[in-house]
Amino acid sequence: MIPHLFYHQLTVLGLLWFFLILSSLWPSASGTAPTPLSKPITARHKRSNEPKVFTGLTHKPPCAACAHEATHPPPPPPLRPAPMPSTHRRPRAIDTSRHFCPPDGCDYRGWVGLRHLCAHGHPRGGPWRQCHCTSYKGYFLETHGTIFHGKRGEVELIVRVLACLAAGLGRRATARVFEVAPNTVLQWWGEAAEQLEAFAQYFLCDVHIRQLQLDELYAVLRAVQDNELGAAEAIQRLERSPHWVWAAMDPDSKLLVVIDVGERSLAMAHRVGHQVVQMLAPDCAPLFLTDGFREYLTALLTPYGHWGQPPRRPSTGPMPKPRWMPCTI
Repeated sequence: MIPHLFYHQLTVLGLLWFFLILSSLWPSASGTAPTPLSKPITARHKRSNEPKVFTGLTHKPPCAACAHEATHPPPPPPLRPAPMPSTHRRPRAIDTSRHFCPPDGCDYRGWVGLRHLCAHGHPRGGPWRQCHCTSYKGYFLETHGTIFHGKRGEVELIVRVLACLAAGLGRRATARVFEVAPNTVLQWWGEAAEQLEAFAQYFLCDVHIRQLQLDELYAVLRAVQDNELGAAEAIQRLERSPHWVWAAMDPDSKLLVVIDVGERSLAMAHRVGHQVVQMLAPDCAPLFLTDGFREYLTALLTPYGHWGQPPRRPSTGPMPKPRWMPCTI
């Protein structure tokens, strides 16, 4: 029978052998370099979505239209001539107070209601009456300056053709309906557009509106409709196109204040902004709503800006330079 003391000695020898093997396998301090402690993982700083305060511009944005007006100021308006003296003849049965003499050499050119015109029959039996200027001693048709001047067609026909074009009917379809040549329809269309532009420049002034929407339009490519070209790539191609339609519209009254065609650039944004300022009243600064085109900021800040002195942040040091800031209403 084996005594219990032998088992205790055997257990002690086994523990000693285990510690010797473990010490031989343990890496020594002089043999390998200690592994550096890993840096704690810190959370990345998230970018704030809150809008930043506009600090202003260091220089006033240049505008080509404003610079041209400064170097080439418009001529002063002509002096109003004296009305023609009344005569003892029979009163004129035809009202000519809304007509004016068109020749450049006439002193009464552009003036109405000065009793210098009188009706003088129908030349060659035509439908339009001719007027006689007693100052210039010349004659002109009453349709001078309108789209009906020099037209042989009927007034009702021209009006109906333009109404169909305004409703969205095509040029060739309109020509087939009214049995006129397509080139004739195109000529009437262009003359009506010029007349409308002159009418808008004369009457659209000192406009008071609360807000104004600015946008640029472009033609949708057929490849985008057929899913052959992505929208982002199509916009990148059209960025270089000179045929963008710029529009400024009042959403309340649906008044189209400005419409122009040009490339999508800063110069064109300045041009549209200059036209908007000319249409609006001097004391009118509406709320401008855009599609996010960044050049609008510079274009609108040019007429609606002023020099401002930003405050000094530290207690000591030089004063900051003046900044071109938007006007406050």
